[in-house]
Amino acid sequence: MAAFNRVNTARLVLPKGITMPSRSLLATALLIALGAGLAAGPVGAADPTVAAPTPSPVTPGGPPAGNPVVARVDGTEFHLSDVEAMQQSLPQQAQKLPLKQIYPILLDRLVDGALVADAGRKEHLDQDPAVESRLKLYEERLIQQAYVEQLIKGAESEDQLKARYQKFLEEKPAREEVHARHILVKTEAEAKAIIAELDKGADFATLAKKNSTDPGAASGGDLGYFGRDDMVPAFAAAAFALPVGKYTETPVKTEFGWHVILVEDHRVKKPPSFDEAHGQISQLLARDIVQAKLKELREAAKVETFGLDGKPLPPAK
Repeated sequence: MAAFNRVNTARLVLPKGITMPSRSLLATALLIALGAGLAAGPVGAADPTVAAPTPSPVTPGGPPAGNPVVARVDGTEFHLSDVEAMQQSLPQQAQKLPLKQIYPILLDRLVDGALVADAGRKEHLDQDPAVESRLKLYEERLIQQAYVEQLIKGAESEDQLKARYQKFLEEKPAREEVHARHILVKTEAEAKAIIAELDKGADFATLAKKNSTDPGAASGGDLGYFGRDDMVPAFAAAAFALPVGKYTETPVKTEFGWHVILVEDHRVKKPPSFDEAHGQISQLLARDIVQAKLKELREAAKVETFGLDGKPLPPAK
């Protein structure tokens, strides 16, 4: 399908179950993720506090309820909340792992990070101008993040979500889709020979596995469901013109070769319900809220921008 799909993207089929990696492999993956936080600048780092989390305040009489001490490094206490914060800074897939499973690894990284940070302070790196500059950038980014989160939380409502869903329906209306198989070959003669075999009762999927040069040949040429805009025009026109159960009686030529197409189903795909699309709608509304606020802030500020040559750039439209 990738050979003639308009967007030319490969399909990924994920297994139903995922075998969890061994602790050594998982530790390596987490080390890489946390190491990226150490090495990256203010844009690349997931969280500037990952490498050396700020220890939780020590309260008289022991740690806060439900937030026990998990480590002491030269008398400085770290709590469960520090480990949880470190987990939240990991890539999204790692965040979904049970904390119990990765706790020993995170705890080691927590201790290692504290030791490295202490060693750096002993070298007076906390007073290094470059470090101070990066800390300022981290501070700016954290304030930006906190402001955006507060803005969204204060502006998002159920009524706004429902209104944004109606706009979503206008942007993503119901669309006609076709479920088809195809056989892709290099020449018209090859395509005509395949059609002749189909006329004699040959099985389409079997012929696709045997003859098709498309990566989907292994699945009998199955393309699944697609819309008109998903395929190049000549292919889409032929597929959508065929009734269910029929194949093209003449080969279809595209820039990728010659196709024989079999249509297995037509349907109208309806947009998701409000509940089904809730997460996506929330993200779209959040984007709208932030963009509106940015426009307001820009209009109220005097913004001057300059090119690489130092010359003023024209005002943004």
